[in-house]
Amino acid sequence: MNERIGIIAAMDEEMREIEKIMQDKKEEMCWNLTFFLGKIGEKSCVLVKCGVGKVNAARTTQILIDNYHVTTVINVGSAGALKKEINYGDIVIGEKLVQYDFDITAFGHPKGYISSTGRFFKSDLLLVKKANKMIEKIGENSYHAKIGVIATGDTFFTNKNPNQEIVKEFNADCVEMEGAAIAQVCYLDNIPFLIIRSISDVPNGRNEIDFYEYLEMASRRCAIFIQALLED
Repeated sequence: MNERIGIIAAMDEEMREIEKIMQDKKEEMCWNLTFFLGKIGEKSCVLVKCGVGKVNAARTTQILIDNYHVTTVINVGSAGALKKEINYGDIVIGEKLVQYDFDITAFGHPKGYISSTGRFFKSDLLLVKKANKMIEKIGENSYHAKIGVIATGDTFFTNKNPNQEIVKEFNADCVEMEGAAIAQVCYLDNIPFLIIRSISDVPNGRNEIDFYEYLEMASRRCAIFIQALLED
């Protein structure tokens, strides 16, 4: 099977930056979703916007896999920082993904544990290693990148939310609303995946303001990173 990369973004702003780096684009509709087929470097790619939240993300991932026969899925987008050392525009590569709001602790399981799949979903090891090489190349640029843990749930976080509980429970670096759902579908379908996030907001009480202020910059950082990753 020829290599074909599926790229999923949740929002227009996030998708638009990926569109800019694609060549030979053509657009088509499938199941009321708009797909962009083209290339990044020499890699054949299919780009789609899933919409915000875990259900939208899971649905779109399965449609992408079933109809476009992608061999790898990469999810890009923005996230909220959970740790003080992570700042606006920094990149977090999700080595591990967890659904922080999945809770069957009443049955003796740890928070985030899902029957038959476990607690954490692990990104493809080779893709993580490749991403780590890109991080080393970033070096002393004006932003940082790291390999870490991404927590997913259907809540936009502010400092009023229990973000430190998520750090304590999962050692998560950032929080967002799609990554672990995409990871779960890929895991079940045996498709390699990688989740890339750039920080758009930090827990300072004005997250909803920061989000729109830094969303475009965070989206651009993700696009630059994925371009370097696929063209390497």
